[in-house]
Amino acid sequence: MSLREFIATGLLGMAVLLYPCTARADWRTDLGAAQLSGEGDFRFWGFRLYTAQLWVARLPFDASRPFALHLTYHRHIPRERLVSSGMDEMQRILGEGWREDVGAQWKAAMERAFADVNEGDSITGVCLPGTGARFYRNGVLTADVADPAFAQAFFSIWLGPHTRAPQLRAELINHRTEN
Repeated sequence: MSLREFIATGLLGMAVLLYPCTARADWRTDLGAAQLSGEGDFRFWGFRLYTAQLWVARLPFDASRPFALHLTYHRHIPRERLVSSGMDEMQRILGEGWREDVGAQWKAAMERAFADVNEGDSITGVCLPGTGARFYRNGVLTADVADPAFAQAFFSIWLGPHTRAPQLRAELINHRTEN
């Protein structure tokens, strides 16, 4: 085998090995033809924390089909605060159905998925009903959580009937129509 053939074979082998990693390099590939369902800002005490967008494979929004919640941050928020806020909300929403042992697993999953965010950073969570969720930070896959119960509880923070942000929920799920 010549040096050129050896290098070409090596490059081809590397491409085959790297393909699975790059196949999910963008959250939109999890949805296919993603369509914007809606968007809105989340404010706390008047401060805009993030802009949320709900992307779906097909309109109208249906929680039984894959969807993505894309958050673009307007302030610095440490990872610890993102995780603790998410945990608090999931525990509040689940109420008596909350289990500490499962909560510890969910906290570990969120710690893998999230990092500190600064102005302009984004986190995208993709809900894959019946399978779990994937998380992307600035378009890069950070975690794949194979737990459908976690995915349902996590996305209920924004999209469930007991959300603390009902106006934002309405803006996200009431898809836009072209005029």
